Amino acid sequence: MSPFRVRKTSLPIKVITFESELEFNIEKTATGQNLFDLVCRTTGLRESWYFGLQYVDFNENVSWLKMEKKVKDQRIQLQTNGVYVFSFYAKYFPENVSEELIQEITQHLFFLQVKRSILSMDIYCRPEASVLLASYAVHVQYGPYDYETYKDGMLSGADLLPKNVISQYQMTPEMWEERIKTWYMDHEPMSRDEVEMEYLKIAQDLDMYGVNYFPITNKNKTELWLGVTAVGLNIYDYNNKLSPKTTFQWNEIRHVSFDDKKFIIRLVDVKSSSFIFYSHDLHINKMILDLCKGNHDLYMRRRKPDSMEIQQMKSQSKEEKHRRQIERKKFIREKKLREKSEQMRFDLEKRLEVLQDEMRMQGDALRRSEETKDLYFEKSRVNEEQMQLTECKANHFKTEMDRLRDRQLKIEHEKNELEKKIRDADYFVHRLTVEKVKREAEAEKLKKELICAKLAEREATARLLQFLNGSKTSADSMLTCSLSTSNNTQSIKSNSTASSETTEAVELTIDLLGESSTDDQINDEFEPKEFILTENEIEHISNELARIEYLKKTKQMQNQLQTLRSEIELLKIEENQSNLDVLSEAQIKAGETKYSTLKKLKSGSTKARVAFFEEL
Repeated sequence: MSPFRVRKTSLPIKVITFESELEFNIEKTATGQNLFDLVCRTTGLRESWYFGLQYVDFNENVSWLKMEKKVKDQRIQLQTNGVYVFSFYAKYFPENVSEELIQEITQHLFFLQVKRSILSMDIYCRPEASVLLASYAVHVQYGPYDYETYKDGMLSGADLLPKNVISQYQMTPEMWEERIKTWYMDHEPMSRDEVEMEYLKIAQDLDMYGVNYFPITNKNKTELWLGVTAVGLNIYDYNNKLSPKTTFQWNEIRHVSFDDKKFIIRLVDVKSSSFIFYSHDLHINKMILDLCKGNHDLYMRRRKPDSMEIQQMKSQSKEEKHRRQIERKKFIREKKLREKSEQMRFDLEKRLEVLQDEMRMQGDALRRSEETKDLYFEKSRVNEEQMQLTECKANHFKTEMDRLRDRQLKIEHEKNELEKKIRDADYFVHRLTVEKVKREAEAEKLKKELICAKLAEREATARLLQFLNGSKTSADSMLTCSLSTSNNTQSIKSNSTASSETTEAVELTIDLLGESSTDDQINDEFEPKEFILTENEIEHISNELARIEYLKKTKQMQNQLQTLRSEIELLKIEENQSNLDVLSEAQIKAGETKYSTLKKLKSGSTKARVAFFEEL
């Protein structure tokens, strides 16, 4: 007989998931496993080992439904209407979401729970990472970015960022939306499950992701936090939930038990003493033990070959992803074609608008030309009359110009006659001047000859008187006076010194020697060897290529996050920062990450870590 048959003696059940509320009626004899299987079948979940049903007991403590016990025997606090209320949550977290989560419904449920934990600040997230995760959440809700459907302000009413992030910056909702939109626009077109996986890949790197915290004390009564994770147990300082003080992996733990409030963990290393801590009440120890067993079983299960069920699920998931990749490529190709056609249509519409504007302008110009045609005709008639009048004036002016031209010619002729007469007069004056000079020279010559003659006559008279007087016996020698006119001529001696300019011509000749070197190419001949890659090798190569691509994408994302962090740093309100914000800043300055811290803590021996815990 099925335990789920509805009877009057059935138990009313309400199961709250992140997307819906499920209502059932189960028999009073139904166990927790019966109810859990019913929920998994209803939601279509096959990876059920990650999840559990959570309830509030009589003491207001949150507990997980035990699978082996009956539902009605588990001290569940009833609602006023007598309904048993459960919450369907992820109880255990995978080490690597991309390798372990197979079903889309599993990814979706993890996405919804992690998103709620980040927004409620149960998982601390840095402001720049919060903006990035918010952009992926928008992508999940609205699909790939489309400039036609996206409207400014459509994200203002959505709950996308943690309240502590909004409160510690002087930024308006529009400023946050603009930064989320920038990341949203940069995302490649992806399906919903791919976007959720990207979200979880980023979220799993957060320090508080997948950690269940419980308050404990060591033997020195130092208050600490115990963090139960998928890989082991972490010990945190009471004021720092980000960086663990020490850690113990599940492969180092041999046995877990508790005695009242004392919790005992026996380690594999026989040289190490037991790892002992104390909790505040028995209920916490029960929850710790339950989570330790479940996480330890999953930890060991991951390191074993997959079962047939998981292999079948992975094969189906692989085929489904391959089919979706083909559909995605087809969608991207069709989207590009549609965008191209839309762009062509937009260009044609724009061109049509331009042509219509040109036609309208041409029509206006034609109308204006028709309106001015008559005006041009009237102007042409007036212009003709003016041309006739102008022609008459031109004829009058032409006659007057001909008369003036004749007069000008007559004046020019008279001017030429006068110039000729002036030249003739100048010529006569020149001749007269020359003749005058010549006659003056002759007159001068005659004057000199006359003077000489007078002197000769005077001398002859004197001689005659002397001769006549007889007082002189000797005759004076005849005086001969000759007047000669000499023309002085100046001779100019020009000494020319020939100077020759010497030009130095420098010819520069460059011989370009082209050296052509040919590399010897050696073709090694070899016989090709046939080899066949196995399916595992092909999958390994594909995983390596995907890992390289993911690392490249991660580096680019880190650079973008650093840029965003620098942009909003100036708008930070220091007094609104929480203790976790301060601790995160210190981590960044020290260059520490979640994985580097765990790696450093695991470097020491188990015995040394136990001793370190006891001395805290």
